[in-house]
Amino acid sequence: MLPLDHIKVIDLTRARSGPTCVRLLSQMGADVIQIEVPGTEENIMTGRHHYDYQNLHVNKRNLTLNLKTEAARQVLLRLVQRSDVLVENFRPDVKHRLKIDYDTLAEVNPRLVYASISGFGQTGPDRDRPGLDQIAQGMSGVMTVNGAPGGGPMRVGLPIADLSAGFMAAYGVAVALLERERSGRGQWVHTSLLQAMIHTMEFQAVRWLMADEVPQQVGNNHPIQAPTGVYQASDGRIIIQAAGQTMFTRLCNAIEAPELLADPRFANMRDRFTHRAVLDAEIDKRIGMRTMADWMRLLAEVGVPAGPILNVEQCFENEQVQTLPVRAMVHHPMLGDITLMGPGVNLARTPASIRTPAPEQGQHTAEILSEIGYSEAEVAALQQQGAV
Repeated sequence: MLPLDHIKVIDLTRARSGPTCVRLLSQMGADVIQIEVPGTEENIMTGRHHYDYQNLHVNKRNLTLNLKTEAARQVLLRLVQRSDVLVENFRPDVKHRLKIDYDTLAEVNPRLVYASISGFGQTGPDRDRPGLDQIAQGMSGVMTVNGAPGGGPMRVGLPIADLSAGFMAAYGVAVALLERERSGRGQWVHTSLLQAMIHTMEFQAVRWLMADEVPQQVGNNHPIQAPTGVYQASDGRIIIQAAGQTMFTRLCNAIEAPELLADPRFANMRDRFTHRAVLDAEIDKRIGMRTMADWMRLLAEVGVPAGPILNVEQCFENEQVQTLPVRAMVHHPMLGDITLMGPGVNLARTPASIRTPAPEQGQHTAEILSEIGYSEAEVAALQQQGAV
C-alpha cells in the first residue's frame, strides 16, 4: 500500500513546475492520468525518451484529449466526477476559455482539489504573461544575491522557481486533501513561480521586510555569518561553516591556529564578519596544507560542519550518498532499464516508489475511457471526431 493509492489525479500540466507537483503525488501512489493533445508534442522540449522527460513523468497513464472539442470536454467532465485532484499550469485565462476552471469543475465534483500553477499569480497586471523559471528568478531578487560580488546578476544553476512552485503546489494539494476529510469539500489551491521563488528567498527577503537591508552578492560566503565559505585543500575545495563561537574555537584548534582566537579582529561573530577577507585568507592558508580527506576526518572529529565540493558524478559516487535512496531503477519497453531520481523524502512504513516509466502518448486512452464507461464503439467515434 502507498499513502495516496486511493487518490486519482488528472494531470493537465506541461513544462516543469506542474509535472514536478504531479510527480510528487505519483511517487506516493496517486493514480495519475496525464492528458495531452492528440498528435502533438506540446509537453516535450527535448523528446519523450529524453532523460529529462522520463524523469519528470514517471508513474503516469496517458490519455489524449483535444479539449477544444466539446466531446473531449465531456470526457474530462466524466473524469472529474471520478477524480480527487486536478493539476494545471496554463496561463490563468486559458482554463476559463476552455471552460475547465475551478468554479466550473467544482459544480461537477464539489470534492475536487484543483491546483493551479502560473508564472505570476492569478491576479494582477502580469497574470496573463507567459512566465518561465529564469524570469521568476530575476523578479524575485534571487539573481541579485546569487553569484560573486560585483559579478552582476546570476541565475541559480537549476530551475529553482519551477521546482519551488511544484513543491508548494504538492504541499497545498496534500493539505487540501487532509482538510477535505473534515469538510467533505475540495478547494482551489494555487501558487506561482514568482510567489514560490519569493517564499524560497526566506531570510534574505525578511532582511528587507524587517531590517530594511537589501541583500547583496557574497559568492560562497554566508550573507551574515563568518567564517563560512569555500577553502582550498591540497587536492580540492571544501566548504566549512564555523560561525558560532564554539565552532570557531573548534576550527582554530583543528587547523592549529590558536593565534586566531587571540586576535581581537576575530573576537566575536560581528568582528569576524567585518574582517572576513583577512580571516578567510588565514584559514585558507592552513587548509591548503592537507588533503580534503584529512580535513573531513579532522573536522568531523571535533564536530565542525564541513563537506567536500563535488561535481554531480562525484556526488553519486560519494560513500554517504550511496546510502541514500536517491536513485530509482525502472524498466522502459524501448529504452530498457533506466536510472532516474529517487524520492526526496522517506516514509518508513509506506515509502514512495517509482513504478512505471513515462508513458507514450495515448498509450492508455482506450483503457481509461473504458474505465469511465465508454464502449469500444464510443471510443472509435471519439477518435473519428478528433476528440481523442
